[in-house]
Amino acid sequence: MNVENIKTLGELKKVGYQSRSIKDELRDNLIENIKTKVNTFEGIHGYEHTVIPELERAILSRHNINLLGLRGQAKTRLARMMVNLLDEYIPVVVGSEINDDPLNPISRYAKELIAEKGDNTPISWLHRDERFAEKLATPDVTVADIIGDVDPIKAANLKLSYADDRVIHYGMIPRANRCIFVINELPDLQARIQVALFNILQEGDVQIRGFKLRLALDMQFVFTANPEDYTNRGSIVTPLKDRIGSQILTHYPNTIEIAQTITEQEAKLDDRQSSSVHVPELAKELLEQISFEARDSEYVDIKSGVSARMSITAFENLLSTAERRSLLAGDSETSVRLSDFIGVIPAITGKVELVYEGEQEGADFVANTLIDEAIKTLFPKYFPKIEKLEKQGEETPYDDLISWFFNGDGFELLDEFNDVDYKSKLDEVLPLDALIADHQPDIDPKDVYFEKEFILWGLVQFKKLSKFRYSEGVQIKDPYGSYISGL
Repeated sequence: MNVENIKTLGELKKVGYQSRSIKDELRDNLIENIKTKVNTFEGIHGYEHTVIPELERAILSRHNINLLGLRGQAKTRLARMMVNLLDEYIPVVVGSEINDDPLNPISRYAKELIAEKGDNTPISWLHRDERFAEKLATPDVTVADIIGDVDPIKAANLKLSYADDRVIHYGMIPRANRCIFVINELPDLQARIQVALFNILQEGDVQIRGFKLRLALDMQFVFTANPEDYTNRGSIVTPLKDRIGSQILTHYPNTIEIAQTITEQEAKLDDRQSSSVHVPELAKELLEQISFEARDSEYVDIKSGVSARMSITAFENLLSTAERRSLLAGDSETSVRLSDFIGVIPAITGKVELVYEGEQEGADFVANTLIDEAIKTLFPKYFPKIEKLEKQGEETPYDDLISWFFNGDGFELLDEFNDVDYKSKLDEVLPLDALIADHQPDIDPKDVYFEKEFILWGLVQFKKLSKFRYSEGVQIKDPYGSYISGL
């Protein structure tokens, strides 16, 4: 149907247009997508067998929906993507404040215009991208904001009494008629405002300062809420919860691989960063492991959650750290180093809520601890496990490496090293080559030096070596070397 050629109610009737409620639109178009194997929620990862089936069932049931989950779990994105299930265009009466359907008008304005002009009533077409309205629930939201209020200026201009419904100025919800309306952080909405939503959700009438308008609003409501809000700031009043058809629980990625996919998709990188900075696969995995460690850390408030945004901003910081270092050193290309992870600390400290013990230790300490724990967790996946207690005289794969440090004067990796100096410094530690050849024979040559550094940091975490961070770089030594040299 060519909507550009249909400009009056009569022309709309002539082509046989049939009106549908927004919930039927969503349902019918979802059914078509399921039949034709079209992914409605393209770009949402990790929810294929959990959240998305539940969301699709709620749409098929024509329910209003509450997405319940911790921050950074794509709740708002899911709501926005429901717009893709709407018809591309719908007709509205020209001049209507509440997107009146020409075949089923609900406002006095539209009814009177159609009664006056009949089939010559002008219509316009509303694209689906314009059929999404969103409101962040804050304590200062009023009933007038979301439902409406009496407008004394309108009453004066039209010479009408306050008893006439034409003096009403509609709020956000009536103006979003025939749209998807999202209220984010629903528990933050004051209880009296939540009560104002009861009749809209169930009976479809609007009450404004004594007016009881029978406005059969046609809307799809999607609410988002954080379980933490239920205790910290507010709650969803029970009768409102009762009127929301489906409550769907969201969650964080279950695997490192899914988390990596999300991070790489969402990270906003400059093309020059992507082309000039190589990121080893182990570095990507380590970055995601930091978030997994944070979600289990004794220093981090679990109820608050650790947003997926932490990994995304940390990834951006990691590349920027490597880029800045290479610019200072005069290198045209570089690869991420383990020592570059110092650059992700600001992304961690700003994204985690600490419990009392974490506050006592300090955000910087907690961030460094999370990086150390991530290295410790991943180390046995790539190299032989280091046992806490080893039998006397038993050989280990790391003996040559530990002896190299025991017999040497220590080892320093400076942050300002260019790529040539960095590689030659690591090449001095000859036992590292044997370890990688034995346990990572198929490694990408570009990733070798990151893994060399990873081995050293791993041995530090298992107390086989000691590491000291100072302003210019990192010093790694035998843990007993400084004591013996002192004697």
